[in-house]
Amino acid sequence: MNHELCLILHNIRSVYNVGAIFRTADACGVAKIYLTGYTPTPLDRFGLSRKDLHKAALGAEKSVAWEQIKSPTRLVLRLKSEGLEILALEQSPKSVDYKNSELTKSSALIIGNEVRGVSESLLEKCDKILEIPMRGKKESLNVSVATGILLARLLNL
Repeated sequence: MNHELCLILHNIRSVYNVGAIFRTADACGVAKIYLTGYTPTPLDRFGLSRKDLHKAALGAEKSVAWEQIKSPTRLVLRLKSEGLEILALEQSPKSVDYKNSELTKSSALIIGNEVRGVSESLLEKCDKILEIPMRGKKESLNVSVATGILLARLLNL
């Protein structure tokens, strides 16, 4: 059975990371992207297409539904009330190896800031926290790369 997956990009600071995630989301069939906090949107403050985001997204910002919502907390509570499972990609004492997880129902996946990740207050609202184990000296991957790895696994690509 196919389950829909949407993304919540919270406080992603790099417009290029957002563009890359749009492109990957399109390739993976993500249903919708919610842009929360200060995450840049495909449109600038004048409502015009952002060339920098378009450069990384290659037009995927036009094929993947998206919505800007300032408060991720209200969004998460709304999606939970609609029956979605809330997942987060984060390193945490409560996280599970992403390879041991699968979508069992329609879900929303929270992707956090490049440096600070997903806040503890948002993690507390999640049904499951998924982690990609690191073997090298660095503790993390680029946020768009990590998102791609997790999407490929969750969506069995």
